[in-house]
Amino acid sequence: MTGSLILAATPIGDVEDASPRLRRLLVEADVVAAEDTRRLLALAARLDLKVPGRLVSHHEHNESDRADDLCDVVEGGGTVLVVSDAGMPTVSDPGFRVVQRAVERGLRVTAAPGPSAVLTALALSGLPTDRFCFEGFPPRKDGDRARTFGALADERRTMVFFESPHRIDSTLASMAGAFGADRPAAVCRELTKTYEEVLRGTLGELAERAAAEQLRGEICVVVAGAEAPAAAEPADLVPEVLALADGGVRLKDAVAQVAVRAGVAKRDLYEAALAARGR
Repeated sequence: MTGSLILAATPIGDVEDASPRLRRLLVEADVVAAEDTRRLLALAARLDLKVPGRLVSHHEHNESDRADDLCDVVEGGGTVLVVSDAGMPTVSDPGFRVVQRAVERGLRVTAAPGPSAVLTALALSGLPTDRFCFEGFPPRKDGDRARTFGALADERRTMVFFESPHRIDSTLASMAGAFGADRPAAVCRELTKTYEEVLRGTLGELAERAAAEQLRGEICVVVAGAEAPAAAEPADLVPEVLALADGGVRLKDAVAQVAVRAGVAKRDLYEAALAARGR
């Protein structure tokens, strides 16, 4: 009989967000692997339940060493419940290594989905949600952070970051420098908690506000993606096509190569190139 490794989302603030399934799993699991056992017991107390299974710590410093032990329980038919302090395990929290090991060993891995700071911040930001990426915590050092944001300057998807209240002012200033002070963004703090607040505006405006007042609590920053570059005109691409053709590339192949890169219609570019050759 094979057991299950279950990743369970815990409340990110409001304890009432704990699902009935999470409550049941906390009672039924043979082993509960918690990022912080004290916080897990405090959550259980607020839910008015006890955790009868074996409770073990499972955090970034011991996750690799503990992965096989947890998988052994699953292979023996037991249920291992993996929880982080808040939100979904593996998303900027422990869990990835034990999942990876369970997959390598062919064990059953499933999830009890629930609260997510990333998705909650994205939904509340007022920014496009059709395409997005999660970038976690930015680097702490100014130079590393500037290089990271510089590499993301042309990212077209909405970006979600985590940040500490101690660095949010410098991070927003760095974002304004890399992405542009006019880039729309939102700072979401204390999500689902009593003092929940979502600040929306440009990065320049948000950086000024963060510098003027101390933003406290757990913070997510959501930044709009870069605008799509203006579409090139076929006539502007003709010299490049003709240069390739003069170098020995067939005209149609040169057109196809340039059209795909520039995102223009091959037919329009081919006709423009023929017209230029006929002059």
